[in-house]
Amino acid sequence: MAEMLADPASPAWDTIRRMALAGVTLTGIDPAGVLAGGRLWLRGEGVPPLPSPEAAVSVGGAPARVVFAAPDRVAVEVPAGSASGRLPVRASWSPGATLFVDVGEVLAAGLHQVDSPVRDREGYIYSAFSGPRGQETPVSVYRVGRDGGREAWVEGIVNATSLTLAPNGDLFVSSRYDGVVYRVFDDGRREAFASELGVACGLAFAPDGALFVGDRTGTIHRVSADGARAEIFATLPSSVAAFHLAIGPDGMLYVTGPTLATHDAVRRFDSSGRGEVLDHTFGRPQGLAFDEHGVLHVVEALAGVSAIYRMPAGGPKRAVVCGPGLVGVTFGPAGECVAATSDALYRFTVRP
Repeated sequence: MAEMLADPASPAWDTIRRMALAGVTLTGIDPAGVLAGGRLWLRGEGVPPLPSPEAAVSVGGAPARVVFAAPDRVAVEVPAGSASGRLPVRASWSPGATLFVDVGEVLAAGLHQVDSPVRDREGYIYSAFSGPRGQETPVSVYRVGRDGGREAWVEGIVNATSLTLAPNGDLFVSSRYDGVVYRVFDDGRREAFASELGVACGLAFAPDGALFVGDRTGTIHRVSADGARAEIFATLPSSVAAFHLAIGPDGMLYVTGPTLATHDAVRRFDSSGRGEVLDHTFGRPQGLAFDEHGVLHVVEALAGVSAIYRMPAGGPKRAVVCGPGLVGVTFGPAGECVAATSDALYRFTVRP
C-alpha cells in the first residue's frame, strides 16, 4: 500500500481526490499546543477510510502516524524530533486546507520535576530537581532565564518537591523527605521555615500570608505567616504521588492529588476549610496554575496521553496542550505558557 500511495496516479489516491472534491474537508484541530510525540486531533466532515495511515497526515511536512480514525475525526502522533514553533498540518483527504499547531520549544532540560514550576516578577522560572526518594542531589532548585539559561539556585534540600512564591516574592520549597518547608533568599541561601509536615508536597500562600502545605498522607496544613504554628485545614484521601495546590483569584485553595481511584477530583476550599468538587473526571490530575485572566489550568498525567486542560468558570474543560510526561504548568504576566514534563520545560510561541 505504501508503494501505491507513493504514486499520485494510484487508485488509492484517486479515491481520496474524488472524496475531497465531493465535499470532504478538514474543519479543525486541537489542542492548540503539543509536544513532539503528543497526540493531535483533526476534525472533519466525512473523513474517508484512509488507505495508508502512515501517509494520510503530515505535521511540518513530516508524516504523522494515525492512531485513531473515524468519519468525523482522526488522531495522530506528532513525529518525534519535530521542529518547534507554529507548524502546518495537512491531510491527504483535504488538500486545500492547512491548519497550524504550536509545537513546544525546549526551554530547559536535565530537570526532575514532580510539580509545577513557578515564575517570578522578573520572568525567571524556578524548577525543582527532586531526585529519587531519600537521595540528596547536587542541586535542589534551578533558576531558568528567559533565554533558557539554567543556573543552580538552591542546594541541600533532599527531594525538593513543590515550589511557591510568597506575596513579597520569596521562594518557598517543600521536601517530601523530611517534611520541612524552606524559605529561599535572593542569593539562593535557604532556611527551614516550618517542619513536621508529613510527606510535604504542594504549597500555596493564602491572601492573609498563611501557607498551605499538602501532606501526601491526606492532610492540608495551614501554617501561620511566621511559620511558628501549623493546624489541620482539611483532610483528603491520601495521594499516591503528591498533592498539588494553587490559590485562585477568588482567594480559594484549589487542590489535586492522584489516588488509587479510577478517576480523581479537582477540589477547592474556602477560608474555613469547607470543600467542594469542581470536577471528578480527571485521571491522575497533577500540577495546576491560573493564567493572567484567572482561568484554572490542570495537568492530567495519564500515561501516554497527558495534557493540560483549561477549566473556565461555568464552562467545559478543554485540552490546550498535549504531550508525553506532563506534570506541571506555569504562566507569565502576558499569558505565555510554560509546560513542565518530568525532565524538561517547554515554551510555547503562541498562547494555547
